[in-house]
Amino acid sequence: MIDRGRASKLSAWFAGGLAFGFWAVAPDHATRAVGDGLERALFGRAYAQEAEPEVSPTRVRDREREVYFPNSEDLAPDEMRVIACGTGMPTTRAKQAAACFLVELGNGDKFLFDIGSGSAERISSLQIPYNYLDKVFVGHLHTDHFGALHDLFIGGALMGRNVPLRVWGPSGAIPELGTAYALEGMMQMLTWDMAGRAGNVDFRGYRMDVTEFDFRGENQVIYDENGVVIRSFPAIHAIDGAVSFALEWNDLKFVFSSDTYPNKWFREYAQDADIAIHECFIAVPDLVNKMGFTPESALLVGTQVHTAPEAFGKVMSDIRPRMAVAYHFFKDFDTTPQVYDRIRKTYDGPLSLAEDYMVWNVTKDDIQVRMAAVEEATWAPPLAAPAEPPSLDDRTAFAEQVGIDIADIGFSDFTTAGYDDVDAVLRPIFQEASEALGREFPYPGDQ
Repeated sequence: MIDRGRASKLSAWFAGGLAFGFWAVAPDHATRAVGDGLERALFGRAYAQEAEPEVSPTRVRDREREVYFPNSEDLAPDEMRVIACGTGMPTTRAKQAAACFLVELGNGDKFLFDIGSGSAERISSLQIPYNYLDKVFVGHLHTDHFGALHDLFIGGALMGRNVPLRVWGPSGAIPELGTAYALEGMMQMLTWDMAGRAGNVDFRGYRMDVTEFDFRGENQVIYDENGVVIRSFPAIHAIDGAVSFALEWNDLKFVFSSDTYPNKWFREYAQDADIAIHECFIAVPDLVNKMGFTPESALLVGTQVHTAPEAFGKVMSDIRPRMAVAYHFFKDFDTTPQVYDRIRKTYDGPLSLAEDYMVWNVTKDDIQVRMAAVEEATWAPPLAAPAEPPSLDDRTAFAEQVGIDIADIGFSDFTTAGYDDVDAVLRPIFQEASEALGREFPYPGDQ
């Protein structure tokens, strides 16, 4: 039996010896040049300069932070930043939303790859103007990969997006299994929602432009604007109609698998990736022990429908990216070692096990991996373009668009008969606004 007092002393001796060992090999950086090998590995960026920058009580030190604070760092013209806005599984939880990755480029462009359930909250926490979040690429039509699209569409428009939301997604084996059909149905689902907003808010952002492309296209260009090229290639998942993506810009390459079984297309078209994000499902034993799957179901789902950790490692060994990123498992203290150890059976290169708010800053010279520190109690981010007052013309146009009578939008006699008389307390609010802003806001009851 280990004596606790003796163990404490041993721990203290070890810590002290380790500290002494560190300082024993430390160079006097005021007089000695920075060396390679052990010294650089031990001391990293702190010894990358001949002298430490001056410390100030009011100014930020001119060195890289170990955490990313959104909207506190400029993106260099040649830099790519990738932020995980969802890394979990089909059953979402507070710790992890479903699949979603944001790519920000130094030319100002931003792209969302998948937008699974729960990810809209993560996007909101980054406080990016919604006009910049107008391009979404969907890998397939499981809700854990596009289930928050309606949240981004409606919420983004309400919080300042006044341009159409543009969405790209694959076809299916038949039209009813394609992206266009799915999103047409989503817009039908939102008919009451949008009818209730038309005429009450700036309605310009409540439009969606959908581009459906052939899921069978191999390395086909589906986007080519502003120096950015995005290609799609087939994936193997559930049924026909799943794809993966590659984004190329400024000699940098981002690759995203969405969900897929390992396949020849990813092996070929993900070559030379700077950052390759590929699904890596929870290990089969944990599907049984943590999720209650039968062994038969766990083996099928964990190795045939999804990519097992061992197979993820094999994929990355084949393509050798500068940074491999594994996602699509619940990253807990007792599941992460299983995933990591199984990946390392087949892959020995740079690796990130993704979790929500993980950030990768990618340049030609370096890839920095950090976590973001975000504000959860967010409101609307700054507007990227001025808002416009609501117009009843929007209600008329919406009624025509969906093929309903304008008379059916609004309140019937039945509902209006239920109004309570609170004019006396509401009228002063309009008067207050008129005085504060120097222009007349007539009270609706007087019109």
